[in-house]
Amino acid sequence: MTTTNSGPIIDIQALEADCIRLCQEMIRIPSVNYGEGKGDERAMAEYVAAQLTEVGITSELIETAPNRFNVVATVRGRNPERPGLVVHGHLDVVPANPDDWSVDPFSGLIKDGFIWGRGAVDMKDMNAMILATVRAWARAGYVPTRNILLVFFADEEAGSVFGSHWLVNNRPEIFDGYTEAVSEVGGFSVTITGGHRLYLIEGAQKGIQWLKLTAKGEAGHGSFINKSNAVTRLSAAIARIGSYEWPQLETKTGGKLFRKIAELVGEPYDPTNVRPLLRHIGGAARMIGATIQNTANPTMLEAGYKANVIPQSASAVVDGRFLPEFEDQLASTIRELAGPDIEIELLVRDVALEVDFAGPLVDAMSAAIQSEDPEGIPVPYLMSGGTDNKALSALGIVGYGFSPVRLPADLDFFALFHGVDERVPLEGLTFGVRVLNTFLQNA
Repeated sequence: MTTTNSGPIIDIQALEADCIRLCQEMIRIPSVNYGEGKGDERAMAEYVAAQLTEVGITSELIETAPNRFNVVATVRGRNPERPGLVVHGHLDVVPANPDDWSVDPFSGLIKDGFIWGRGAVDMKDMNAMILATVRAWARAGYVPTRNILLVFFADEEAGSVFGSHWLVNNRPEIFDGYTEAVSEVGGFSVTITGGHRLYLIEGAQKGIQWLKLTAKGEAGHGSFINKSNAVTRLSAAIARIGSYEWPQLETKTGGKLFRKIAELVGEPYDPTNVRPLLRHIGGAARMIGATIQNTANPTMLEAGYKANVIPQSASAVVDGRFLPEFEDQLASTIRELAGPDIEIELLVRDVALEVDFAGPLVDAMSAAIQSEDPEGIPVPYLMSGGTDNKALSALGIVGYGFSPVRLPADLDFFALFHGVDERVPLEGLTFGVRVLNTFLQNA
């Protein structure tokens, strides 16, 4: 039991139990997003709305395409004149092949101290923390210091076309009066060499350029000599792009993270070569290692229609990700590597983000972590992917990734995102909801 600043008592045991229940029940709702507009968040949206209604919180369900639903609700604060905080999650999950899993991916099973299932870390755990916190507040009669806007978006796993981008473009008034936001993929622990426990708070994201590369050539019989083979031209270009060694680049956020790691492990910090420091962060190196440079990965190929016919054209898709302030380097390098005979079409572009790791909101996040883990060290990090904070940035809303979870030192957390046997530790989840409760009371 804890007493809030305004008096009412929050039952922490009930908060934790509600969070576990919510996480399990949401995992059991297969809100799968298959991409290309094929998704269905209706059941998840209705579930979230019902959980809010149960404690007297009114919400709006916004359908942006058939069965593509977003949920919006407001928790009124004591000081409505103060700029508000957006707390957001997404309702959709990526597909899961049951044959690959050791458990039913939509079971929400508790096993070996974990909740298992698709969405357990991306991001029905955070959705459960958010819901459990505001439900506990409503039952206790607690009123936060400022307005909090709860938004549960559709379609985050396929570009947010029917989710955050749609709401920002078509319903921007929803966000009037809100200046800051928190959401997924941040506030989790990473145990580094020496047993130091860092809590990585996401303060920056790579930008996105998804590119279609097309080679044109001369069609002909597969038995002829053909010096204008489109498949050959495309393959050579893709090989150059896929094998290119991108130079390391320092960002403000990356510099702060690696300086702290170097300090803690007693090694020098060289901004031109931080790769030696990656060995100190275990499985987190999988993602952090992709944030010290731009990247461009070929992901799709399409060419031909018959074994003995040389096609007239061949195409490929490249997933390009650029660091804040380094988009031009990505574009010019890919253009050079592709060569003059390759056409390049921009399919999808989204911004890179970087915000200061300073100020009252960051102080509140850091204090909330250390209230539960006094030895924890909050640090900023740059994320290789993206979140719905990209869309909100168009409205001037400053966003962070803060879905706190304390993790076992030997758990490869990043491998669980979109991975087989996705799961979240029970103790990490209950730690997280306690931290989120404390943070939102002081944000």
